[in-house]
Amino acid sequence: MRNEFLQFFVKPCGRFFQNFPKVSLTTFFMIICMAAQAQKTVKGRVVDDQGKPLPGVGVLLKGTSTSTSTSPAGTFTIAVPSNSSILVFSYIGFTSKESTVGSQADINVILLPSAAELEQVVVVGYGTQRREAVTGSVANISGDKVREVPAPNIAQAIQGRIAGVNISQTSTKPGATMQILIRGQRSLSASNDPLVVLDGIPFPGSVGDINPNDIKSIDILKDASATAIYGSRGANGVILLTTNRGQLGAPAKVSYNSYTGLQTLFAKYPMMNAEEFIGLRKAAGLFTTNGVDESNDVDTDWQDLFYNKSAVVTSHDVGVSGGSATGSYSFGGGYYKNQSLIPTQQYTRYSMKASLDQQIGKLLRIGFTTNNNYNLSEGNQVGVYGILSNSPIANPYNADGSLKRTIRMPQDESWINTNQSTKDLHDQWLNETRGFATYNSLYGEVSIPWIPGLKYRTNLGLDFIQSNNGNYTGVGIGSATATTVSTAGVSNSQTYHWTLENLLTYDRTFSEKHNINVVALYSAEQNKFNSSSMSARDIPSDAFQFYNLGQANGEITIGNGDYRLSGLMSYMGRVMYSYDNRYLISATIRSDASSRLAPGKKWNTYPAVSVGWNIMNEPFMKEITAIDKLKIRIGYGQTSNQAVNPYQTLGLLNTRPYNFGDSYAIGYYVSQLPSPDLGWEYSQTWNYGLDFSLLKNRINGTFEYYVTNTKDILLGVALPATSGVGSYTANIGQTQNKGWELSVSGNIFTDKGGWSWDVGFNLSANRNKLVALASGQTRDEG
Repeated sequence: MRNEFLQFFVKPCGRFFQNFPKVSLTTFFMIICMAAQAQKTVKGRVVDDQGKPLPGVGVLLKGTSTSTSTSPAGTFTIAVPSNSSILVFSYIGFTSKESTVGSQADINVILLPSAAELEQVVVVGYGTQRREAVTGSVANISGDKVREVPAPNIAQAIQGRIAGVNISQTSTKPGATMQILIRGQRSLSASNDPLVVLDGIPFPGSVGDINPNDIKSIDILKDASATAIYGSRGANGVILLTTNRGQLGAPAKVSYNSYTGLQTLFAKYPMMNAEEFIGLRKAAGLFTTNGVDESNDVDTDWQDLFYNKSAVVTSHDVGVSGGSATGSYSFGGGYYKNQSLIPTQQYTRYSMKASLDQQIGKLLRIGFTTNNNYNLSEGNQVGVYGILSNSPIANPYNADGSLKRTIRMPQDESWINTNQSTKDLHDQWLNETRGFATYNSLYGEVSIPWIPGLKYRTNLGLDFIQSNNGNYTGVGIGSATATTVSTAGVSNSQTYHWTLENLLTYDRTFSEKHNINVVALYSAEQNKFNSSSMSARDIPSDAFQFYNLGQANGEITIGNGDYRLSGLMSYMGRVMYSYDNRYLISATIRSDASSRLAPGKKWNTYPAVSVGWNIMNEPFMKEITAIDKLKIRIGYGQTSNQAVNPYQTLGLLNTRPYNFGDSYAIGYYVSQLPSPDLGWEYSQTWNYGLDFSLLKNRINGTFEYYVTNTKDILLGVALPATSGVGSYTANIGQTQNKGWELSVSGNIFTDKGGWSWDVGFNLSANRNKLVALASGQTRDEG
């Protein structure tokens, strides 16, 4: 029995141990196969919000030490244990992102710049730079800062917030164009307005056409080393406007922004009261006898009688933006209405913006942007000067309490403008301007696959601006004579503008210390402007206003039409190099040819160079902890101004009617002499800057000193009356413009809840000097 048991047990065991190597080998491979089935290889690509690959992005398997990094093309490969694994993507300057693997074999990830990183990037024209690498004079303000102020336009939103940028109103009417001066005036007769660039395309319109809520950032180039990249249009500085766009991979986001407010008169003009006015007359010994409507016991405040007590301002903006893995979109619309403190005047603007960007494959990217607006400016043609000129001892009321039509003073009779009378005449006394503008840009960008960092981009800008004005003044309005005939007029203008740019850009970093950025540009643009006008007298009825001038009973006058066609062609190259983020240099050269100037003088070339030294990045400064950043900048550049009307090089003829015997004839005469030697007005600028940051970046500041010498100023040269022409345009005179700027900002505190308290100030001084005029004169004596 025992032997049978042993035989039963030992034989199977013998067979088992005899086959053990085979069994163990089979089991080992089964375990390996099971492990292989549990592991999963995931591939993918990491790009930024513009679709550009990000090299060196850390890819970590969450909860483990398993990690890898992306290649120069932004690609990665990593093994994960299961579909529930989570990958963490992190990169300096970008917000980290987590992604669950799931059933995906390929994962494409879009990383967005962090808020702190966005604040350190500035637009410098045909590219961007980290603020730390900028060598020119560039000021920046974010769109969020712009929207902190409920302003009707961008100019008012940045007023007083950037050193060296002075902004003033050109009219009391709502919606009026603002005048922007960057570092004072350079030219005596030509425009001193800066060039405005919208989303990379030179902008022919007014900044009032752009909705402030559409702005992502505003960058202002102030010195010639920064503006020389725009050549002949950069002499007065450059304002770069970047509008909001959608972000790749972002979910759809709907936004709505609205405000309503009241405007009140901040301060009246300091005019004399009755007592002071009477005393002035006595002291002067003039008008000792009052006018018919004047009395020494009357004290009239004409400003109180005229201005509205308050004016309503309303703004509404709605937008939607988002994106997919390969594209992004942004759409928005706005409504703005600003009533005036001057009765019947108001401004209304409707705006619409859209942008689309699409990545096609790995190499091609295309997109477009459109900004459109329709605006209406309404109101009478009353001027505040007439209100201020009225005598304070004149009584505006009749004996029955009704308002007088005019008041008679010792020297003249004056029409009365009061708040109520102006409103009552709103259909008989009006000036209305309707404007429409559309600004459009398209681009295509190709990455050259066999040369990393090299890209070709073409930009096309297509713009159209139209303005239609009509005015009507009824019988006797604005005149001391009640029977003065009515007048009306219309005027229309159209502007067509196109720009074509071809760019090659190369951006690479070698050995982690040598960064080089190269831009080459060819561009061409054309601007066409035409206008017409017509006026008439003695309109048969107020109902016609300015809509049917052909029915006028009086004279109908056709105004001189205006037609201008001009073009500009340019070549540009720029190289920016930095070593270890310590030593920085930027060099630019640009050549422009303008059709406005004389043959043989159409071309001009503008060089510019600037250097910078980040002192705090030096090893010997590491022990100084109170200073975070310290950079010295020096720049030199040339720019020019071709701001003269087309055809100034040619002689012009005009017509004049005259009597020839017993008939009526038209004669021709010389109205403008030719200027065959008309050339460029150009400026040379030296700029010295110091940027600093203290106490863990709680205090930041910039100090700059600049000197600009402008030569060959475009100016009219007076001629004797016997020549038959009053003047001609020539390159004469010189000016010097120098000054300094100081900007300091600080953070008082920032709590964990996101609340912060920031303060800042800026100071600037500017001196304009007339160095020489025609024939060496140094004084402008008329």
